Amino acid sequence: MFNQTLDGVDLKRHIIGTYYLEDPVPGEDPIDHFSLVQSMSFEGSTGSWEETAEHTEEVKKRLSTKVVGYYQIPSPDNVKRAVVQLAFPIDAWGPNVPMILLAIAGNCFAYSSKLRFLDVHFPEDILKEFQGPKFGVSGIREKLGVYDRPLSLHIIKPCIGMTPKETAEQVYATALGGVDMTKDDEMISDVYNCKMEDRLSAVMEALDKAKSKTGKEVIYFVNITDEADKIVDKARRAVKLGANGLLIAYSAGPSFLRVLAEDPEINVPIMLHPSHMLALIASISYPAMAKICRICGADLMHTPTYWSTIPMVSHEEGIRTAQVKLAPLRHIRQTWPMPAAGMYPGLTPLIVREFGKDIVLLAGGGMLGHPLGYTAGARAWQQAIEATMQDVPLEEAAKDKKELRAALEKWGTFKRPEVRWFRASPKYYPIRDVHP
Repeated sequence: MFNQTLDGVDLKRHIIGTYYLEDPVPGEDPIDHFSLVQSMSFEGSTGSWEETAEHTEEVKKRLSTKVVGYYQIPSPDNVKRAVVQLAFPIDAWGPNVPMILLAIAGNCFAYSSKLRFLDVHFPEDILKEFQGPKFGVSGIREKLGVYDRPLSLHIIKPCIGMTPKETAEQVYATALGGVDMTKDDEMISDVYNCKMEDRLSAVMEALDKAKSKTGKEVIYFVNITDEADKIVDKARRAVKLGANGLLIAYSAGPSFLRVLAEDPEINVPIMLHPSHMLALIASISYPAMAKICRICGADLMHTPTYWSTIPMVSHEEGIRTAQVKLAPLRHIRQTWPMPAAGMYPGLTPLIVREFGKDIVLLAGGGMLGHPLGYTAGARAWQQAIEATMQDVPLEEAAKDKKELRAALEKWGTFKRPEVRWFRASPKYYPIRDVHP
């Protein structure tokens, strides 16, 4: 198990998992910590708590997980802390997403109450089996004809309760204001007063009507999250009815994301909503989850940001999540980062400076709550993006743009980087009070 190094294993045939581990029993000798790591790694492959005759050297050599890195973190309290790297042979399961997740992020969590899966490296022989996003950053830019700025997106609100007609009217208003995309809230499904087919037809008709006035294509991500036996049929029906985007929640599973993304009948971008992921953050890092979703086909995916109303991870982890979505990954296209939760136009320069131009800026209340209405809210976002890309301070740009001016008057701009504030209506709370 330990007679391995990272540069000694075949990196084309092994997935490399990186973990942070704390031994729950302080004061033990290092060899006992190694024993814990060995048990943890065997549990993700061939091992059992009792040996059997069939657990041969050949089986261990070919199929067992190998410990290829152990980096102890100095600690003043005698608790054993380390970053550990494990190599999982792909011969055990091939490009099988549920089995990969079971191996790299399954029973290992039983071995320590303080274990976190930090990162995953997918080898060439696995990546070539995945198609990744159908569109990604470049494909959606080409689809919309927008190449040099962040994209804006309207989140339909309230989450549940509107009729198809009400939904379409809201979308029509923001489309007139210039949004690039619009999406269902992840909580909407087939509600008694708003079936997916009816909502989709009404919204696409509204977008066609708006396009006749603006000349602008808008993508609508309709939520098709459902039970395992329904989701593919639902996605195909949506596409046949004219859908130009689909939304699936992480609760349906990354394997289903891959099935949809690799289905030739589903030829529209897919947005992955990570809501269910939030329960996993204590155990699995956001960048690791983002990489898995990227290879499984997410064209767009919500991204945590330190400046939102829900600062789910550290500042650094949020930035790294965006980097993982955009970094080179062999033939796999880039996934759009979507800094999310409590966004308002005054944040635009900060978010763009931190993440770059290849992002989607999305807003629900921060667009629909505009004092001059929905169309003005959408227009204020476009004005903020334009000013930011021209390096014009928002206050300066707002002098002759009433929509942006009204947005800044209501929500403000980010003025004090030395005190990191977190937006929560009706007051501002310093983020240090809620997110150390």
